[in-house]
Amino acid sequence: MWPWMGRLMAACWGPVTRRYACMTKDDSEPNVDQEDCLVWSRGLGKHSAGEYSFAVAQANEIIEDHSQVETGSAGTFVGVYDGHGGADASRFVADHLFQHLIRNAREAGTISEEVVRNAFSATEDGFLAHVRRMHPFKPVIAAVGSCCLVGLIWRGTLYIANLGDSRAVVGSLNRSNNKIIAEQITRDHNASVSEVRQELRSLHPDDNNIVMLKHGVWRIKGIIQVSRTIGDAYLKRPEYSMDPMVARFKLSKPLRRPILSSEPSIITRVLRPQDQFLIFASDGLWEQLTNQEAVDIVANSPRAGIAKRLVKAALKEAARKRQMRYEDLKKVEKGIRRFFHDDITVVVIFIDHSSLKETDESLPELSVRGFVDSIGPSTFASLDGMV
Repeated sequence: MWPWMGRLMAACWGPVTRRYACMTKDDSEPNVDQEDCLVWSRGLGKHSAGEYSFAVAQANEIIEDHSQVETGSAGTFVGVYDGHGGADASRFVADHLFQHLIRNAREAGTISEEVVRNAFSATEDGFLAHVRRMHPFKPVIAAVGSCCLVGLIWRGTLYIANLGDSRAVVGSLNRSNNKIIAEQITRDHNASVSEVRQELRSLHPDDNNIVMLKHGVWRIKGIIQVSRTIGDAYLKRPEYSMDPMVARFKLSKPLRRPILSSEPSIITRVLRPQDQFLIFASDGLWEQLTNQEAVDIVANSPRAGIAKRLVKAALKEAARKRQMRYEDLKKVEKGIRRFFHDDITVVVIFIDHSSLKETDESLPELSVRGFVDSIGPSTFASLDGMV
């Protein structure tokens, strides 16, 4: 064991003072002896095309993952926003992106890829304007950004839009062997992917250091792994790229063109009869579980509490990698916990195909935020009657 790890483990395994209350425990798991106070979940809820489960695990001192599920009689919206450098960008996206989407859809009279793309663009513009206002008082905000994964089910069609390395995976029934197969339907915008490195090199042919291998990890300009984000103004706007107040992220040369992009990858597909469920998750889950491992857990477990079950499987794997027990990992406080795993957000959307063909007017239109116990009304009602 490395010396620093021994010191860290000694600190973590010492007496733990709880300065926060445990979040709500799933009714689906009444026999759990000791809950992980950094895990929040909603066991099972209803959406326009079936049921969903939602869970979040905190690792950072201030959680950087923000997320939401919006349910309406005609549609379902999922948003997973994995922040980096702080929570400002991910929180901003959670507060604004869905509202931009609703406004754009009302103006267009429909849901389309263009409506989704424009919602991303408006959110990026809004956050960069926020950075401009806040920068004199909080210079580090120029180095704050967020990945952004959105899923929208609207009248039987699935729209997926993605920036960064959060991931959407569908579990589909293979009728030839009756097994559920994992299919990744998003592309990871991460420099660890060779196609992403090639894309960056082709966009920046005059920059030999556009991607750099540092300590075994590919990073853009030796700084960041993800190539598409909301925010990260210092890698998009020249006025922030040489900011001496953000020395840790200072570029060696002035920015001549944006290095990162806010253009989402968008996939549209009609949901097929073999599509059983969708898993939306931040990379904190995918760092610990493969696509097929996650799909197998969902396929072979009860629906109630399944998102929390995925989170716990990831936490157990993170503990195993550090040669410790999950019971001991649960004693580690937020902040220190980041040495073991990232913040993790998971939303599992079950597809009941009979529900896709009809609108349930009795379905409550609700807005659920990750790691927040209160539930509010959703603005999905404003799209009633729209095609």
